[in-house]
Formats: sequence, C-alpha cells, structure tokens
Amino acid sequence: MKFLIAFLMVLSFATQTTYAQASKDSRGFDPAFTHVVHFWLNNPENRQEREYFETELRALFKESKYTQTNFLGTPPKASREVVDDSFTYAMIVTFESAEAQQAYQTEAVHLSFIEKTAHLIKRFTVYDAKGLNP
Repeated sequence: MKFLIAFLMVLSFATQTTYAQASKDSRGFDPAFTHVVHFWLNNPENRQEREYFETELRALFKESKYTQTNFLGTPPKASREVVDDSFTYAMIVTFESAEAQQAYQTEAVHLSFIEKTAHLIKRFTVYDAKGLNP
C-alpha cells in the first residue's frame, strides 16, 4: 500500500511538472510579429521616474489582450563599437499577427500607457518585423 501511495505521489508530481512546463512553453517567444521599442528618458538618472515608467510598462504587459511575449530591459555597458547602449529601456513584445499588433495600437491600456508616460520620454524608436517562419 505504501508503494502505491508513493507511486501515485510521484506520478502526480511528474504530471504537474510536465503540465507546468507545457504552459510555460506556450508563452514562449512568439516569432509571428515582433514590436521592438527603444526609449530614451528625459531624466534617466531620476530613480522615481524610472520606477514609475517601469510600473506603467509592466501594467501594460499584464493588461494587454494582444501581446504574447513581453520583455523589458536596460542596455548593458557596450563592449563593442557597433553596439548602441545610449537608450534607457528596450521593450520587446510579440503578437500572433500584424492585425493583433494593429489592434494593440488602439487598445485602451496602450493608449493609457502613452498618456501616463509621454512626459518622461525624450525620444523613442520603433522596429516592427514579421517572422519568416511563424
């Protein structure tokens, strides 16, 4: 009986681990349509402004109905001349299609993010790309 209980516990753990991995993989990088934005803040040394910007961007990630993969990063110190490390933040989001990305552009949570953070941003660049093998 102890063997049966132990076996069922191991089986249950293995099933949960496999399911958790499958769920995690389903939110992995989506190569269909990528939207990359680099932001330069007006006051990149201002910790309060950075925290506010990060909080608002994370809220956008959490609440958007359209983004698949969400990434927020800062530039590492460039080790080669060809690397541009002048930006304050990099955002990479992916979408299942160009149509989903277009819907995101007018999504209320995206427009709210722009409204709440526009005063912090000196400039930004946007690079969109469609995957060759989505």
